[in-house]
Amino acid sequence: MRYQGKITQWKDGQGFGFITPNGGGERVFLHIKAFGQGGRRPVEGDIVTYELTADAKGRARAVGVAFVDVRSRGARPVGNGRGGGLPLLVLAFFGLLGALVLTGRLPLMVLGLYAGASLLAFAVYAWDKAAAQGGHWRTAENTLHMIALCGGWPGALVAQRVLRHKSSKASFQVGFWATVLINCGGLGWLLTPAGAALQMGLLGR
Repeated sequence: MRYQGKITQWKDGQGFGFITPNGGGERVFLHIKAFGQGGRRPVEGDIVTYELTADAKGRARAVGVAFVDVRSRGARPVGNGRGGGLPLLVLAFFGLLGALVLTGRLPLMVLGLYAGASLLAFAVYAWDKAAAQGGHWRTAENTLHMIALCGGWPGALVAQRVLRHKSSKASFQVGFWATVLINCGGLGWLLTPAGAALQMGLLGR
């Protein structure tokens, strides 16, 4: 038997939420795996139909979930959506780094550090996204912030837009942008006379 209800709570980063049945009643647990492959990701307010099952503790769980209105608001692909594209901020930042390296203001290793850390950040975000959807062990948010702080924030920003992961959680975004400001502040300091002297000392010039 199929039922109908509204998604009244959805945690996209964790890949689960709850459905409130039409006419009221106990909320039904909903996991992203309950949807078929190739569709879009749900958002709060979506109307869905579903079948009922129960977990090991006897709690109601939705399976075979389908959207009633495929044009409902906030449609997002279930996969690794590509609609976000590369943020212009990231392109501009790497363009600036390249210019600073070419003019001798920064060593090439700094550009390599940001590129490597960004690739690592994207990979970790992708891993965490897959873990969230599969109900597996997640990467700690402090780890994501530390990678961003160490120069991986451009890759993290791309991952947030392309993978649509961690981009809507306000508390995480506050911490993330704090790491961006701190990192960019440190980079700016390297361009000061004191920072330039440190660079020469580390490079043995």
